[in-house]
Formats: sequence, C-alpha cells, structure tokens
Amino acid sequence: MKHAAEELCVTPSAVSQQLRGLEEELGVSLFRRANRALYLSAAGQSLLPAIRNAFRLMAEATERVRSGTDSGMLTVSVTPFFAETWLVPRLGDFHARYPAIDLRVMATTGLANLAAGEADVAIRHGLGGYRDMISDLLIAPMVVPVASPDLVTRLGSPSGAADLLDWPKVHGADRGGWPLWFIHHGLAGTARGASFDDVGLLRMAILSGQGAGLLPAALAEPDIRDGRLVKLADPALLEGLAYYLVTPAAADLRPSVMALRHWLLEQAQGSEEI
Repeated sequence: MKHAAEELCVTPSAVSQQLRGLEEELGVSLFRRANRALYLSAAGQSLLPAIRNAFRLMAEATERVRSGTDSGMLTVSVTPFFAETWLVPRLGDFHARYPAIDLRVMATTGLANLAAGEADVAIRHGLGGYRDMISDLLIAPMVVPVASPDLVTRLGSPSGAADLLDWPKVHGADRGGWPLWFIHHGLAGTARGASFDDVGLLRMAILSGQGAGLLPAALAEPDIRDGRLVKLADPALLEGLAYYLVTPAAADLRPSVMALRHWLLEQAQGSEEI
C-alpha cells in the first residue's frame, strides 16, 4: 500500500479504499489479508496478467504517440507449433536484415486481439476470413488424414474417403479441415467432434485415439514411418486452408510492419516445410 501510494501521489488509506471499492464492484476478494501483509487471491491472480498487459499496451501506445515515430518493436502473435517449426528457425535472417526492428514473439493458442493492440501482426491457421483485417496467405501445406493404430484396428482400414464419414474425428480450431477434405473427394461431411487451437494438441488427440485427424504431411510423416500413426488416404492440398499473415489495415502502413510482412511473404514463397 505504501509503495503504491507513493507512485500515485496519494495516501495509503486512499489506495486501500480504492481496492475495497473495486472488490465490492466485482463481488470477489482480490486479496488475502494477513497481519501486515497482502496476498493475491485466486481471483486476483487471474485478473493480474490481463491488467498488467493492458497497462503495458497503454504505455507503449503513449510512447509511440509521444515520439511520433515507429518504435521498431513488433509483437507477433503465433501458435506455438508454427513458431517452433517454421518461424523461429528463420528469425536469424530477419534480425540480420532488419537490425533496428526488435521482435517479440508471443506464442499462444488464443487469438490475439489485433484491433485492441494486443499484437501488431498474427500468423494463424484457418480459412483466412478475418473481419477488418488484411490476410496474406503464407503457406498452404499438404494435409494427410491419420489415426492411431488402435482406432484403425477397431474400425478397420478405410477403402476410400466415404468410409471415413462415420469415423470419430478431431479438428483444428475453425473446424474447416474435414469438410474441405470431403468436398475435395466429392462428398459432404460434417465437423462433429472435439477441436484444438494448436496443431500440436491436435496431433496428441489423434495419437491418443480420440479420432481421425488431418495433419500437415511433413508433421505426420515421422509418426507414420514409426508406426505411431496410420495414413488413411493420400495427402491432399485443400484450397483455402492455410497459414495466414494477419494485420490490421491501419498498422500495415507502419514501416516496421511492412518490413516484417515483406520478409514473411518472401520466406513463404515455395515453402511447404511445416
């Protein structure tokens, strides 16, 4: 309370009253109070990261306005799998070519709110339809339907795409893969079953026998070769299902964003390694 009061130029009792008022408004206790000590409650621990991030975004936006220039710091929101397998191994080239731009890679499965400034750009897997955003296709990897050996033993090896219509399935976050795969084979299939917002989690669900799933062929190949997964059909390229670079229209005018966008599109040319 004392340090907070000094930073805010008020009295410790004023800070205490504000905190109690906030707790009354929220209807929860944010702190556990002990003798001459305060500890965050479970609710306080849940609220703190979002509040801390909000203050960080406010500070960064204020600094950009104060300086009137592009700060050179960019936050990239990307799924952990894509960051690990494709983006991070290539970043040495970006830093060598653009030493004045510092990247902050935010690897999360949740979608960052670009409009609210949670990130400057995002790389997401899906169908590319992002409202009020610019979407550039980066990579459209070949995908292959796979399942665990136990599931194949229980249901039998499929003789064609139609045999998979009634199989249990697991999906990516937007559930668009299987419907597109069946359309590719002249069939109409639904998107029932659990979905996962990272392909690494999707792979684990397939390995554990929860259902058949579509994986990037390069990712599935080692598991198929070692017998951990069974290939149910040949790999296919599904039109529209890809990794997209997503930027807010206004942010696209910033020189640092334009440099990153140009570099990513250059790196993606002819790349299927994902």
